[in-house]
Amino acid sequence: MSVSIRDAYGRALAKYGERADVVVLDADVAGSTKSCIFAEKFPARHFNVGVAEQNMLGMAAGFASTGKIPFVNTFAVFLTSIGFMAARTLGSYSGLNMKLMGAYGGMSDAFDGPTHHALEDIAIMRTLPGFQVYVASDADQADWIVKHCIEEEGPVYVRLSREAFPALYQEDTVFETGKGMIVREGSVATVIACGLMVGHALEAAKILEKEGISLRVVDMFCIKPIDKELILRCARETDAIVTAEEHSVIGGLGGAVAEVLSAGGCRVVQGFVGMEDTHGECGPYAALQEKYGLTPERIAETVRECIRREPE
Repeated sequence: MSVSIRDAYGRALAKYGERADVVVLDADVAGSTKSCIFAEKFPARHFNVGVAEQNMLGMAAGFASTGKIPFVNTFAVFLTSIGFMAARTLGSYSGLNMKLMGAYGGMSDAFDGPTHHALEDIAIMRTLPGFQVYVASDADQADWIVKHCIEEEGPVYVRLSREAFPALYQEDTVFETGKGMIVREGSVATVIACGLMVGHALEAAKILEKEGISLRVVDMFCIKPIDKELILRCARETDAIVTAEEHSVIGGLGGAVAEVLSAGGCRVVQGFVGMEDTHGECGPYAALQEKYGLTPERIAETVRECIRREPE
């Protein structure tokens, strides 16, 4: 059984948080974010701020200004909405070393519905100067992201999930900031995905393989800084680029990739798989993915549509 992303995060926080300069803040949801694992091990460095997200980020800024490394935890939707002004002023403008950990990204908080779904967070956070933005695609990668956050100075936003995703990597896999990972080679089209959708893209590749379509799959876990070199290489080497994300198709990974392709002068067909201009509903997580087309089948169909088109 795969470890959930939130559990992998909580364990990594307790493991790497042995450093005395790491402090952890939570907005009364430590059992959900799994910062409770750190709290059990280091209670003196865990602070439950209550349902006061702006205040929590203000406290984190105070810690950061004294040389601490604050990990700020709550649901992604509240961190990037209620907490946005503090993230902008204190994390981005002031350049403080704050680590914003957005739990329950996408629609993984399935039954709490649209008020708790985070489908705009990547678009919001990648606009902030100085912020790095990550989306964890499996448990081992989530572990590396926590370690990276501690080791590298500067503000970071990380999207995490409630769910377990298929294992993509080994414990000793080497990741780099600003570098995507090719998790499957292919020659006809490329799917650039993040989070949940990386596993779905690999399933889509199996579907298309039966039709003689060779699909490359890229895990773009680092949204900002994005791997421009890899994107342009895929545009040169394959006939179409499809982005797949558990996020609005407006402004997220798809938008970031489109910016790179446009600036690079690439004449390549691009397709987008993600949430259309709509909010999600309540329901079982798998049923929500099916309803909104966040599935291997939808990715495969989008690839077929793209390779039938000629670049304009």
